[in-house]
Amino acid sequence: MGKQNLARRVAVPAAAVAMVLGLAACEGGDSESKGEGKAADSAPKAMSRADAGKALNAAYKNTSEAKSAKVKMTMSMPEGTPGGGDMEMSGVMGWDPTVLDMTMSGSALQESDPTAPTSSRVIMDGDVMYVDMGAEAAKETDGRRWMKMDLGDLAEQMEKSGEAGGGEMAKAMTGGLENMNQDPAQQIALLMESPNLKHVGPAKVGGEETQHYKGTLSLKEMLDANTAFDTLPEKDRKELVEAMETSGLEGYQTQLWVNDDDLPVKMDVTMETPEGDVRIVQTFSDYGAAAKVEAPAEKDTLDFMDLLKELEGMGAGA
Repeated sequence: MGKQNLARRVAVPAAAVAMVLGLAACEGGDSESKGEGKAADSAPKAMSRADAGKALNAAYKNTSEAKSAKVKMTMSMPEGTPGGGDMEMSGVMGWDPTVLDMTMSGSALQESDPTAPTSSRVIMDGDVMYVDMGAEAAKETDGRRWMKMDLGDLAEQMEKSGEAGGGEMAKAMTGGLENMNQDPAQQIALLMESPNLKHVGPAKVGGEETQHYKGTLSLKEMLDANTAFDTLPEKDRKELVEAMETSGLEGYQTQLWVNDDDLPVKMDVTMETPEGDVRIVQTFSDYGAAAKVEAPAEKDTLDFMDLLKELEGMGAGA
């Protein structure tokens, strides 16, 4: 199979997790700016923008307090791009603290490696992610079928991306995994900042009564709304903005369906890029579900950083 194929094999599911946890870490903003946090007592067919903001503020608070939920997701990326194709994910996700246990399947898993498994399991505990590479890969790694990725180590490696080899490879393969400390509530906060936030009206989702909201943000509006950027050193903020502009990200279109408990039932986010739209549709249930994960035993894991260093020493050969 080759060491480089192993690295690529884990890159796609890892980047997908980055998307579902943080939509490439572009969310953020002040959730307390659009009302006192109470949903409208009786939802009219079309709320005013102010009432829509109050309803979303209530959803933001309840989602933050729930801390976890069961999630089903579909993600579509333009064909021909890294990780291009379709992917489905299901499992449990927690955002305070960050934990995740999901199973993935779909054509995107085999986009860069046709021999990759048709499904993969991903576990995340804090800043450490584990990706199941499959039984075939384990045959070439002394039985170690889990790739361990320490996001703190990866972030440090990315800081050295100007150096030859490993840094650039880490950045290319992981899709910004150092920025995965986000949660679904932040996606709601981002929607609240949309200048054209709109209440579409009541709708049924999976048999559940909901209220449907939508809005868009350009890249500039998103950057202006994201107060988290203000805490970054000027040099880091400039580099982050330049990277986002270079990526060609043009903006976000977000749709959200919220139930009578002021909790999201469904979220549909489209990111516009020059290569085509990236679309992520998530459905949520069982808020507050137990989100405890058990990391694989050390004897069953291969460290991603060790692999990158080995590839660097080999000139990124297989």
